Amino acid sequence: MPVLVPEPHDPVCFRKDGKRLDGRDVDEPRPFSCEVGVIKNAQGSAVVRHGGNLIYAAVYGPREVHPRHLAKPDRGILRVYYRMATFSVHDRKSPAPNRRDNEISKVIREAIEPVLFLEAYPDSQIEVFIQIMAADGGTRCASTTAASLALADAGIPMRSMIVGIAAGKAQDKVILDLGDKEDKVGQADVPAVVVMKDKSISLLQFDGEMSLEEMKLSFKYILKGAEVIYKKQLEALKGKYETIRVNAKKESEEYQKSVKETSQKKPQSLLDTIVSKKTEEIKDTKKPKEDEKVQKSKKEQKKETKKGTKKSKKVTKKKTEEKAQKTNETIENAPQKDSEKGGKTK
Repeated sequence: MPVLVPEPHDPVCFRKDGKRLDGRDVDEPRPFSCEVGVIKNAQGSAVVRHGGNLIYAAVYGPREVHPRHLAKPDRGILRVYYRMATFSVHDRKSPAPNRRDNEISKVIREAIEPVLFLEAYPDSQIEVFIQIMAADGGTRCASTTAASLALADAGIPMRSMIVGIAAGKAQDKVILDLGDKEDKVGQADVPAVVVMKDKSISLLQFDGEMSLEEMKLSFKYILKGAEVIYKKQLEALKGKYETIRVNAKKESEEYQKSVKETSQKKPQSLLDTIVSKKTEEIKDTKKPKEDEKVQKSKKEQKKETKKGTKKSKKVTKKKTEEKAQKTNETIENAPQKDSEKGGKTK
């Protein structure tokens, strides 16, 4: 399948004003940023943005060695897996690991091993997985920097942090931190890994032609660029633990606040607890008393209504008795009147 946009390979690497095509000076590294703790299911992880490179590194272990016959009884082993995504380069890369991936994995492993205390992990292994998401030249150096950060994030004891950076030569000028085009059309390339504690070299490769003075200048540029990246590494690691400290402080403040609120609601001493219980009982007993008052008022109303009904019944009884007496009197007086009338007729 043909590439629609051809990759540029013209030999020009400098502008008319003497600066490089991206505006950098000859001894200026590319923009660098990093972050740790980006992969949650790994013991340690890091992401590095070095120029156009975007690289993830994850550390797993120490853990049991598989297959078992590879384990060493006196020291642990380090395994590094360098892989490039299919979309990380200009031309599509095959997803299967090739000879270059295996070679760079070996190179990174040999650069990291001298700063690890592998004798502290017999019969175990530490695995470092490196994934290149975008490639822009110098991936092996940026990958070594990312692996160092991931190991530190995992808490693996190290003699020192290490930094990978390259120098080179393009258009007869020694330059620092080659980009993708400078790496491909340049005259020389010197990838190196610096042990920052004593400024020793853990990895050194060379490709091309340089004079002795140019080699000395390239090492000077390498140490200068390594110092810049090393400061960013320390800032990333300190930043992680600073956020942990801030979050822990917030959690402790919230906990103390909740404890104060609960202590205000629930007194601490035994006397205070007894008093609070009594007050709660009194509060609870007030409600039924109010209910009793309401019930008493209702009973009084019933009594009053009963009294009223009794009075009305007595009045009606009196009235009916009076009426009955009157009727009895009329009945008793009625025959006498008739007899009087009959006597008169006789």
